[in-house]
Amino acid sequence: MPNINNLKKYKNIHMIGIGGISMSGIAEILANLGFSVTGSNNVDSEILHTLRKAGIKVFIGHNAQNVVGADCVVYTAAIPKNNVELVHAKELGIPTIERSDFLGELTRCYKNTIAISGTHGKTTTTSLVSLCFLEAKKDPSIQVGAILEELNGNYRVGNSENFIIEACEYVESFLKFSPKSEIILNIDNDHLDYYKNFENIKKAFIKYVKLLPDDGHLIINADDLNCLDLPVYTKASTIKYGIENEDVDFQAKNIQFDEDGFPEFDVYKYNEFYGHIKLSILGKHNVLNVLACIALCDTYEISKTDIINAISKFKGADRRFEYKGNVNGAKIFDDYGHHPTEVFATAKALENKKYNESWVVFQPHTYSRTFNLLNDFAHSLLEFDHIIITDIYAARETNTYNISSKDLVDEINKLGKEAIYIPLLEDCASYLKNNVKQNDIVLTLGAGTVTNVGPMIAEK
Repeated sequence: MPNINNLKKYKNIHMIGIGGISMSGIAEILANLGFSVTGSNNVDSEILHTLRKAGIKVFIGHNAQNVVGADCVVYTAAIPKNNVELVHAKELGIPTIERSDFLGELTRCYKNTIAISGTHGKTTTTSLVSLCFLEAKKDPSIQVGAILEELNGNYRVGNSENFIIEACEYVESFLKFSPKSEIILNIDNDHLDYYKNFENIKKAFIKYVKLLPDDGHLIINADDLNCLDLPVYTKASTIKYGIENEDVDFQAKNIQFDEDGFPEFDVYKYNEFYGHIKLSILGKHNVLNVLACIALCDTYEISKTDIINAISKFKGADRRFEYKGNVNGAKIFDDYGHHPTEVFATAKALENKKYNESWVVFQPHTYSRTFNLLNDFAHSLLEFDHIIITDIYAARETNTYNISSKDLVDEINKLGKEAIYIPLLEDCASYLKNNVKQNDIVLTLGAGTVTNVGPMIAEK
C-alpha cells in the first residue's frame, strides 16, 4: 500500500480543470485513497460523469465559493492566474499546487514509480507496461494519457508500491517526479514555445535522468542518437533496446507485416532468442515501444509468458490509430499524431496495409508548433494520396505567429503535392462523404477536435 503520509494534511482537495485527462485520473486516485475531492471544469464531459459516479462533486463553470473548505487547491497549467477560484483560494490562504507538482508528491508515496517519457509513444508504452504488470498480478496504480479499454478509463488504483505514469516533458513537468525507473523512448524537437531550441530540450532530459536513484533503472532507445549519452548522467543501471543498433540488451529482428499492417518479429535478449511477438498495433515505431516495455518488465522479473500474453492482447489506446467505422466502403481511423515525426510514422505504418487510396484530414495543433515545424509537417504529409488541412487547433495559445493552415497548404503544394484547405470540420466531413471510394482508407489526424470527423461520416 502506498504511504500517503505526505498528503494527509490535505483532507479536502479541490481541483480546477478536473476534466483534463491527467487531472481526472489524479482525482479518482485521491478519492480511492480516502480523500474528499471536489472539482470544477469549464464544460461537461463523459469524464466528468465518471467522476460523479465515483462520488466526486463536480461544478460546471468556476465560482469563488467552490474553494471554500478546501485544504488545498490543485490546478492545471492551462488555468489563468486570474481564475476566480485560484484568486479566492489565495485570499483565504489555501495552498495552491500546480498539477505536475501535486503528481510529483503522489509519486513520492510509492517506492516504485515507473515513469515513461519521450517526445513520441508515451501513451502506447505506458499502456503496454501497465498491461504487463496487470497480467503478472503486480496490482499497480496507473496513470496514462488516454482512455485504455482494459482499464475502462485512464487510471487504476492498486494496493502495491508500483505506480506507472506517463511523464510529459512539456514545461519540464517531469522534473517534479521521483521515479525509481525511467523509460526514455526518444528526444525530438517539440514544445518550442517553451524550450526555444533543441539544446534546452536535451538539457531537460539530462536533468530528468539525474533524478534516478543509484539502485534505479534507465531504459533507453539506442536507435535514437539523442538518448545514447544519457547513461553518463546516472549511476542507475542502463538497459538499451533497438532495431538498427546491435549494441543493445534487447533487439527486434526478422520484422514482417501482415496485410492489416500489424508487425511480428523475434526478440533477442543479449543476442539470444527471447521470444516471438505478434502485434495488433500498426507500425515499426510500435516495435520499438514494445521493446521498451519488454526491457522494463524483464528488469522487474515479470515472466516472459506474462509479457508476451499482455502484449498480444493489446489493441491500442484511445485515439492511437483507432478504427471509427466505414464510409462508402472505406475504413475510417483516428489518430492523435500532432508532430511531424508522428505524422510520418503513421503514414509509413499505412504502407503495410492493403487499401486503394489514402485520405488524411490533418488539424495542426498550436500556432507555435505549426510555425516552428511548418516545413517538417509539409514533408511528413506527402505520403498520403489526398491531403485535407483544417484550421489550426489553438489549444492554450493566441496567434502571435501570424500563421495559418493556408501556409501549410501552400508549403505542401510547393513540394509538388496537392493539398486542400477546408477550415470547418463539418465541411471536411461533407467533402469526404462525396469523394471517398470503396477500399480507400480515411485518417483523421491531430490532438484536437478533428477526432469528431470520424463519427460525423461513419455509416450507422
